[in-house]
Amino acid sequence: MEINSELKAVLRDVYEKTGIEVTLSPQGGEETKFTVESNGCAVSVYLRGTGEEAERLARLVAYHVATCDRECFLGKKEELRSVLTGVDSSWRAFRYMSKYNLTDGVCYAIEIVCDRLAEQALAHIERCMDGAQDTAVAMDERRIAVVKFGEEEQSPCEFAGFLSQSLYEELGVKASVGVGCEVKSFYEIASSYAQAATALRMSSLFHEEGEVHTYREYLLVRMIEDVPKSRLKDYMEQFRIDGAAEIFEDEEMVQTAEAFLESSLNISETSRTLYLHRNTLMYRLDKIERATGLNIRKFSDAVTFRVITILYKLLQA
Repeated sequence: MEINSELKAVLRDVYEKTGIEVTLSPQGGEETKFTVESNGCAVSVYLRGTGEEAERLARLVAYHVATCDRECFLGKKEELRSVLTGVDSSWRAFRYMSKYNLTDGVCYAIEIVCDRLAEQALAHIERCMDGAQDTAVAMDERRIAVVKFGEEEQSPCEFAGFLSQSLYEELGVKASVGVGCEVKSFYEIASSYAQAATALRMSSLFHEEGEVHTYREYLLVRMIEDVPKSRLKDYMEQFRIDGAAEIFEDEEMVQTAEAFLESSLNISETSRTLYLHRNTLMYRLDKIERATGLNIRKFSDAVTFRVITILYKLLQA
């Protein structure tokens, strides 16, 4: 009886989430009878309809019931970890929200990689979060995931910057932080977390400076990354820039070009950022133009240079 009671609750969740109605006893008419595993017991249940579609829905329901049973012994943080990284994350998110009585709404995910003291860093981050639904969870020995709810005056990037600075000032922990895009519903939080992880991966690939990296700044990279490498090679050849390697393998030149682009092609600001004399900066920009044929002082050439940089680094990865 206890098993049936628990199974009824699970089947009710299935119906609310998917609209698939399954009962523990036959209702009459054309039905598909199948078996689900609940708390180690095989229980016969009934789904209205027959044929291939009914069989597909039956397999889906059986999977959800089995998954629910496996996760019922997990704690809140283990369940959140499962939501962020598991398959069928929408279903897991529904179960998580229902179990912990969360209010759905705008939210986003952050991934933090600590150079040390990850356990203390997690405790500190939890003290920094004031939202009742906000949660932080250790993903492994170095990575921490943060889920933040609500639309606030402080942007996701600003909050990430606050966490990074606070960790360093309070614990001496240097952390790299990836920020995913805001999503309208917790059902989409796994996507935001994947974006946060991607932002960190991209920052490592491109050796970007700074502690906080947002997915938005790498959206162009992600779009290009989805193109097969054979096509990327074709595109690189079409640019016909023989001197590209000379520039891209020179860390000093790459750093100069990136700083110039980040400074909105402003000579004075770039000089201050890199602590370079103006003439030295001009010499390096001229060298880039001689090697690539691109005058990155011009916006159109700067855009082309940025695309070529992405192509080159993705091909080298």
